[in-house]
Order: sequence, then structure tokens, then C-alpha cells
Amino acid sequence: MNGSGYGEHMEKQEAFGLSTLGQIAITVSDLDKSRAFYGQALGLKPMFAMQHMAFFDCGGVRLMISTPEADFKAGGQPGTVFYFKVASAREAEAQLTARGVRFEKPAHLLAKMGSYDLWMAFFRDPDGQPLALMSEE
Repeated sequence: MNGSGYGEHMEKQEAFGLSTLGQIAITVSDLDKSRAFYGQALGLKPMFAMQHMAFFDCGGVRLMISTPEADFKAGGQPGTVFYFKVASAREAEAQLTARGVRFEKPAHLLAKMGSYDLWMAFFRDPDGQPLALMSEE
């Protein structure tokens, strides 16, 4: 045991683990310039856009570019967020909570996307870097 609480319950729950990235989010200062850069200069396939964000397909992993979100920045600064794709954000949150992970934003329905509902939950690593769970249910 390392004393951090993160490894203390590993023997009981060995079958569960995060492995698949579903989305990576980065903050940008100018959304229009960044949309042109990622879409036109880099040639990433645009997926969809909303008021303060745009999404691109990176070989099955979504890249979200957005202006900074005041309530969930890396250590108070704009940064990168890794979104781990899971079958159920609520079930994964329960598993990780049992291992000592503390969630800032518990699993919640973020959007109804037509063919699925998008669920997310947000937490941080020991250095304060934001991480998230995402599920398409």
C-alpha cells in the first residue's frame, strides 16, 4: 500500500480498470483560429460544434477544443482533460470512489444526443489535473 488510498482496494476489484480514451479536451484562446488550425491545417475531420466548443475525430477518439471553463480548469489554469470511456459513468464512479477517488462532479446526464445519452463525471489526479469519465448510454 502506498498510503494514498488509491491502491488500497485493488485486490478486491481487480477486474475493473480504465483503459479507453473516448475524448481529449484542450482549452484554446481563439476558437475560430483553432477550428481552422485543427480542421484545415491539420486535416482532422470535424464532427460537430457548439457555442464555445468544437469536436474533431482523431481515429475514433474525440478531440474537443473549447474556450476555458471557469469551473473546471487544470489547477485553476486552462489545460487538457482526458475523458475515459466506460460502459456506465455511474458504475465506474462507484468503483473508483471505493478506491478512494473523490469526484468533484458526480456522474450526471450531460446531453441527449439522439441515439444515446451522454453521461460524465469529473475528478482530479493527485496533482490537480482534471480527468473525466464518459459513457454513451
